[in-house]
Amino acid sequence: MTGGELTLGAVLARLEEREREIAAQAEAAREKIAELTAQLEALDTAAEEIRITRKALRELPEPAPLQPPAAKLTDHPAYQQIMAVFAAADGPLRARGVCEAMDLTITPSNVNNVRLKLKRLVGRGILVEAEQGLFTQPRPQQHRNPAIRPSGPGESAKRPHSPYSGATLRIRRGHSCAR
Repeated sequence: MTGGELTLGAVLARLEEREREIAAQAEAAREKIAELTAQLEALDTAAEEIRITRKALRELPEPAPLQPPAAKLTDHPAYQQIMAVFAAADGPLRARGVCEAMDLTITPSNVNNVRLKLKRLVGRGILVEAEQGLFTQPRPQQHRNPAIRPSGPGESAKRPHSPYSGATLRIRRGHSCAR
């Protein structure tokens, strides 16, 4: 035998070594397959949970729109009188107009006191300042009223008659504004 020839023992040793390498590679591939299978199962589970959640959410009824809590009016008689003025008013009022309706003497201190109270009512959401110094009650949500509808093209809407339309309310000092 020459030095370049392999003996049967050397060939068998090389085969065993190659077999161990292949077995190690196969084991690494199996571990990777197991890892990928676990990842695939986790992704399938997450996708199924999302489908179930989506289905459950679609079956829920539509939530009602949130309405802000009603603003509480203070029990102080001055605020009650101011609100009575706005209840009878045809449109927005300035502090001076509120003073006149309450039959207060038109002095800077009275006008400023009323203006301060009007601003407090705006802060509580009871009144709205349409533009600087011009106060009004907030408009109610637009609900369709079948009794109010236009008569025809170009005609204005017919409104139910109110006994208070156009009336001016005067409240004297010391008198209750309750009806």
